[in-house]
Amino acid sequence: MSYKLKKELGFLSLFCIASGAMISSGLFILPGLVFARAGPSIITSYLLASFLVIPAMFSKAELATAMPKAGGNYFFIDRSMGPYASTIGGFSDWFSLSLKSTFALLGIGIFALILNPDITEMQIKFIAVAYCLFSTLINTIGVKLTGRFQIVMVIALLGLLTFYIIYGSFSIQLHRYTPFMPLGPGSVFTTAGLVFISYAGLTKIVSVAEEVKNPGRNIPLAMFLSWIIISLLYVLVIFVTVGLVDSAQLKNSLTPISLGAGTLMGRGGSIVLGVAALLAFATTANAGLLAASRTPMAMSRDELLPGLFGKVSKRGTPAFSIIFTSGFMIFIILFLTLENLVKTASTMILLLFILINLSVIVMRESKIQYYQPKFRSPLYPWIQILGIIGYGFLIFKMGIISLLIVVIFIICALGWYWVYARSKIKREYALLHVVKRITRIKSTSYLLDEELRKILLERDNITKKRFEHLIERCPVIDLKTSLSADELYKIVANSLAEQLKMNPEKLLKLLLERKKESEITIHSGVACLSINIKGHSKFEFMLARDREGVTFSDKSSSIPIYAMFIIVNTPDEHNFCLHSLMWIIKIVEGNDFDNKWLNAKNIKELRNIFLSLWRKRFTRT
Repeated sequence: MSYKLKKELGFLSLFCIASGAMISSGLFILPGLVFARAGPSIITSYLLASFLVIPAMFSKAELATAMPKAGGNYFFIDRSMGPYASTIGGFSDWFSLSLKSTFALLGIGIFALILNPDITEMQIKFIAVAYCLFSTLINTIGVKLTGRFQIVMVIALLGLLTFYIIYGSFSIQLHRYTPFMPLGPGSVFTTAGLVFISYAGLTKIVSVAEEVKNPGRNIPLAMFLSWIIISLLYVLVIFVTVGLVDSAQLKNSLTPISLGAGTLMGRGGSIVLGVAALLAFATTANAGLLAASRTPMAMSRDELLPGLFGKVSKRGTPAFSIIFTSGFMIFIILFLTLENLVKTASTMILLLFILINLSVIVMRESKIQYYQPKFRSPLYPWIQILGIIGYGFLIFKMGIISLLIVVIFIICALGWYWVYARSKIKREYALLHVVKRITRIKSTSYLLDEELRKILLERDNITKKRFEHLIERCPVIDLKTSLSADELYKIVANSLAEQLKMNPEKLLKLLLERKKESEITIHSGVACLSINIKGHSKFEFMLARDREGVTFSDKSSSIPIYAMFIIVNTPDEHNFCLHSLMWIIKIVEGNDFDNKWLNAKNIKELRNIFLSLWRKRFTRT
């Protein structure tokens, strides 16, 4: 039996997953290796790499808020450009996440050298394998535990690095920054391509979008905040380290930040930053395995991989996919060298980001009705075009080996699709809608529209069960005498303000402003009123009856309203509001509503009547 993924990740967990996925080998190992290539200008390289990730970040934030599904990158590419592109994108996503996480696992072993300089290379690898197995256990138990584990480690890590920046800034020596570009400006771009892997973890959270609470808000917010904080942290830590350590020592050092701390505070400082490094590697490996395992799961759902990858355990995790990904990472640890690992991972990430930017362009130009992202990328399409050109340029600058890796990888991915999946998959994708718009020849059957509609309902929690719960707990008022609209609004404001955590007078003001517009009159004597308020994730519903009727207009022809349905919601609940209005209309238009509503004896009976009519007309889910 396969279970559903659980929505257990909130904003803080997401922020820590994104941040923890970035702060690892890219900060604690890579600076020493790339310093030999570019000198002090690696500060500029890291800053440049930070800006280069912006197009991918904007594109992924848009796609993830429109389609919050497991496998993130794979799913976006598949629904936009079809199975050929998604096979390349899916394997690229899985490989890049796994390789980056493997890089972090090796970092755990490397930093054991600080405690015991006599550790052998094979022992370093065995330490990495041991932590990989531990992380596998944590991920298999449940995503909630993974998120909590990540929060604790990231908070501790940020604290240690902030201390290093502040304390170290008083001891930097300015002469260490000259010459700033000993190998020329070209080395800055080449190095930026190599350190780009340092920022790739930022967008890992889109792979677990299906397990996120309120993805439309939490995913972009966590991603942007993480990018700002960690980019600043990267540049400042490296700036301080270059200013503290002699260039001859820094070149090719596998423990550059610990070297800086040792220069500053002696062996004790080296050990403290060594602990910070171990925390960083642990957070990246943990987050990487979490995200990487969701890609084969999503590909399995779409029959690009065997069904076993898509099964979810009773704990709400894709156990087989986690174990298989862990096994792949252990294989890489044991048999791939560090430099080849970095280069391969960076190349896969750049290829993936090119496909992601193309996906946004295709989805936008398809004009599909139900493509409704909560976040829309600014500067469209120029930011995406700039990203595609920039990432292609970085692959080219990284050399012939990187280009060969891309070509061989694409051939192998397409070979897998041709042999294994081609005969199984007949799926619609957005590129067909673009072709239809250009050629005016029908090439779609609107299956993608329906799939995106269902995703929207799930994303915005638009369920009949949720609406039924609202009816069960909503305020109900029963008025005995005829009231004016202003008098009714005052009662409504006082009743709903507490649930909405608003000032009653402020809510009353909004209701009175809404009075200037016409309410939705369903039929004679029945009306709905919906009010938008600022904020997010707020939706309240209220039932009201006035036996004598409420007068909403001063005109003599105005019909008194005896049944009122009031909805107050924030903009992010707009779709749920529209569905709720539709459901209300279907209930009150029934032949048995008016008589039962007017003859109800009390508030309890009013609620029960509405509930019974609801259950009669809609199947419970």
